[in-house]
Parts: sequence; structure tokens; C-alpha cells
Amino acid sequence: MQRYFVKHTLQVGQTITTTPDLYKHAITVMRLAINNEVELVDDTQHVFLGKLITDDKTTHQAQLLITADITKVVEMPIDITIACGIPKGDKAETIVQKGTQLGAKRFLFLNTVYSVAKWIGNKQTKKQARLQKIAFEAAQQAHRTFVPEVQVLTDFEQLLHYPATQKLVAYEESAKQGETAQLVKTFTAMQPQQSLLAFFGPEGGIAPQEIAQLQANQFKLAGLGPRILRAETAPLYLLAAASYHFELRH
Repeated sequence: MQRYFVKHTLQVGQTITTTPDLYKHAITVMRLAINNEVELVDDTQHVFLGKLITDDKTTHQAQLLITADITKVVEMPIDITIACGIPKGDKAETIVQKGTQLGAKRFLFLNTVYSVAKWIGNKQTKKQARLQKIAFEAAQQAHRTFVPEVQVLTDFEQLLHYPATQKLVAYEESAKQGETAQLVKTFTAMQPQQSLLAFFGPEGGIAPQEIAQLQANQFKLAGLGPRILRAETAPLYLLAAASYHFELRH
């Protein structure tokens, strides 16, 4: 069953009119028919069943009757922010799409010393809008109740002072040295509703001066297993490990 986000509060028994985007995808593309149902997530992150009761093909408007509240917990019990040095090509799109499916709460991108790609001016605005759209579509596809926010930070200082209960940096040198304890140690120390900020470098890695700044601001260095991961793979590894620790092993 398809899931869609709406920007207002719903309640059982209510009738709503489709937006142009909802009509286009649910009825024109997915061919929703009278008495068929979709899932609707409202602005309080509650999930409802909506039954199609009218469909005006001339005005491209339809009405949905809210028939039931079917909310269940699908969000990660901790708040995970994925921060990345801007990667090359379409790797940011991969990180946002797959990271949304894996439960990330938000994504931060920033230029770093070793970033080859640079998002400046109009390019940054367009890139952020595209990534936010990808997050929205991925959240619907993954049947989440929350759409992650995508932010582009203006400088490294913003990352250093970004608020979080725990802060990690995935560091290639730590992995090479066989460090395997910090990720599990951090997860074990966390309680539901607490927050984790995890920083990942671009393809060229993280500069020594950046590592020094991160460590001076309570970021702990962590290896992500015995293998060296690509820039777009490392955030997904952490999210999958978090899902196992907080959602599956109990």
C-alpha cells in the first residue's frame, strides 16, 4: 500500500481533498480507484488509512475519507544525524536515499579540506532542494513517519558545535589500526531519545587539522570494521549497525 505525507493534522472520520501532487502520484500514476486505500502520515507523525470516495477527472481533484489510525513505531529510538564532507558525483544522493531508508533523522553536508566537489551559491541551493526531495520520496517508500531534513553547513565550525548527546567521527586510520570498540561503546552508552552525530569524510579523507578540531570538541574516533569503506558506504554501515543494536537485538 502506498504511503504519502500530508502537511496538516488528520482524524478518523475526516474527509480531505487531494493536493495536485498527491492526485498525480496516487491516482494518475498509481491508478488508485474508488474505495481503494492509501496510508497518510500527518504532521504529528500519526499514520491513517484514507479511502478514495470521489475522483473528478476534469478538475484533477479527489476526496479521501480517513477510516482508521494505524500508527505504529517505525522510527529509530535514537536520533542519528549523518554529517558528510561533500563527496563527488551523485554520492550525496545515494547517502540521503539509502540513509533515509535506514532511519537517519537528518543529513548535514559541508565543504572540508579534502572535498574535491564544492557546493557554492546557486549550485548549493539546487543541490539541497534535490536532496530534500530525495529524502521525502525515500521516506514515503520506506513507510517512515518522519522526513529527514537536509542541511548544508557554511563552515566546519558549525559542525564542531552542532548539538548531540554523543559525537563520532569515522576515521580510516582508526580502522587501519584495528579499532573496533568505540562504535559499540557509544551505542551501549545511549538511551532512547538521545542523539548521535556521526561525521564522515569525503573521498580524500579527513585532514589532520580537522581531526584535531573534532577531538577537541568531544568527537570520538571510531573504526567501522576491518575493511576500508567508500565515502557513500560508511554512513550506511553505521546506520545498519545502529538498527541492529537498537531495533533488532532486543
